[in-house]
Amino acid sequence: MQRRLTVIFAADVVGYTALMAGDEAGTLALLKANRRNVFDPQVQAHGGRIVKLMGDGALVEFGSVVAAVTCAHEIQRATDGDGSSIRYRIGITLGEVIVEGDDIYGDGVNIAARLQVLAAPGGVALSRAAHDQVVGKIPVAFEDLGNHTVKDNERPVHVFALCVAAAGAPSLAPVTPSRQRCSICVLPFANMSGDPEQEYFSDGITEDIITDLSKVSALSVVSRNTAFTFKGKRVEIAQVARQLKVSHVLEGSVRKAGNRVRITAQLIDGETDSHLWAERYDRDLNDIFALQDEISEAIVAALKLKLLPSEKVAIEHRSTTNPEAYKLYLMAKQYNATGDSRHREITVRLCQRAIEIDPDYARAWALLAICQSNRFLLVTQSGDTGWDAALRALSIAPNLAEAHAAKGRILGDAGHYEEALAEHRVALELDPEAYEVNAAAARTFIATRRFDDAIACLERAARAIETDFWALGMLVQCHSAKGDPAAAKATARRALERVERVIVAQPDHLYALGFGVTSLLTLGETDRAREWVARAKLLDPDNTNLSYNLACGMSMHGAVDDAIELIKVVFRSTSQQGMNWFEIDTDLDPIRDDPRFKAMMAEAKARLAGAGSSP
Repeated sequence: MQRRLTVIFAADVVGYTALMAGDEAGTLALLKANRRNVFDPQVQAHGGRIVKLMGDGALVEFGSVVAAVTCAHEIQRATDGDGSSIRYRIGITLGEVIVEGDDIYGDGVNIAARLQVLAAPGGVALSRAAHDQVVGKIPVAFEDLGNHTVKDNERPVHVFALCVAAAGAPSLAPVTPSRQRCSICVLPFANMSGDPEQEYFSDGITEDIITDLSKVSALSVVSRNTAFTFKGKRVEIAQVARQLKVSHVLEGSVRKAGNRVRITAQLIDGETDSHLWAERYDRDLNDIFALQDEISEAIVAALKLKLLPSEKVAIEHRSTTNPEAYKLYLMAKQYNATGDSRHREITVRLCQRAIEIDPDYARAWALLAICQSNRFLLVTQSGDTGWDAALRALSIAPNLAEAHAAKGRILGDAGHYEEALAEHRVALELDPEAYEVNAAAARTFIATRRFDDAIACLERAARAIETDFWALGMLVQCHSAKGDPAAAKATARRALERVERVIVAQPDHLYALGFGVTSLLTLGETDRAREWVARAKLLDPDNTNLSYNLACGMSMHGAVDDAIELIKVVFRSTSQQGMNWFEIDTDLDPIRDDPRFKAMMAEAKARLAGAGSSP
């Protein structure tokens, strides 16, 4: 048996199945043209060998990681700007393979294939083994995606995403000092209030400082999603700086008590581990916005950067100037991200109070729209869909990503998918990392069976909030719908870890229990899953959202009778928006042909006959 160490490069066309379904001959022609004009020439130019082609996929090996990454970078740049519908997702790793003739086998091949699944459309994902061989050798940036389980019974692989240059940008060239900028990571400020429920406030302060510093053109700022992977962890500042390739790190803490707030912050040189600036602020909560401006401007001054007048204005511009409305908004955002379905009403009330205090608070209006749409679809099946709130948010702030995301979410719920996708495209361009933006877009991508796009959004959403299990639960559905049980199982493990942490803290968290059942069933833990179903139904037998989630899990894994019994109560009270989702939800595909399911669908449609589907 011959073995060798090699660089494995796996590529796959984004949305190929859907493209073939829409235009088989045209898609095949585009793929052949791309391989003839872009893919094959780039592989050859960088010394690669195409091991085999598998429909829309390709397995390639290289003798150099630098050559493989450069090739991937150039393929993605060229493909993004070639005017066709062909886009790739590429995974790269360095590993030992078994050689048999012209073919290669082994864990390295499997890992490259799984990395390719984790890559965003038009993106490249690398294992740490590959990343460490190339970093600093070519002028490209990487985003740390953290650890991922990429194969059954295998230790997690540390994954990095290559930041691919836009089409039309120059090809890779050596880095020159003049092209380098000051860079910073803002670590999540520690909550020192002695009350875990105040976590939302310290997180909000951190996010706002990241946003403010991102407005400084001379400063490169690590994204919120990457920075928050260090939340709650003991870290060495120098190690963080090396890992993220930043020159500086900001860390701090927030202590909130009543109407007083104390913020400490210190700016550290990543290379020398020395303090450049440190300060402690004790202020009235009413001064919170002025305090955030002061901190941001002090950091800019400590870095000896020039703050342009327009940047100073941008930093000082806030969506609201009312600290009470701001506090309520942050609280609602936290509940929406981590709360149970029974908390939907709380999030709505918090948002409504925030906009009563400040009627022009666009972010609060956008969050209200999302919360109302959640409550409408998942809890009440009646009342306000959130449409008016979304329009109000857009009228105040036409370029607010969350507002476009909310409008897209509501249009998608109503079945207006093309209009919804247009809104999501705008939202993703405005803020590609935000949880609310990616979560809303993923729903519509799933509804239109664009699973590769949904997977990319859900991975970003899962990185944005490390406690969120919804995004990982929906990822399980996407991988299952694509016929990839290995990826579904790996994701189910990640989802179950988060669910279990929530349930330890809140044993009656029904939303977590519902998603946990699906993860358990995906992992083959049937007995434990049935115990969780019994427990959840005992805690709240009339919860339709819970019944639906449990039914989906049972349906996906062949428990037809259980699924039919659980979903009965949902059909009795569902809205038209709910029916729209039932029509496309892949979790229900295994029971669609059951006569009982068809009868319930027909009865619900008759009940809703004549009802409009507009938002």
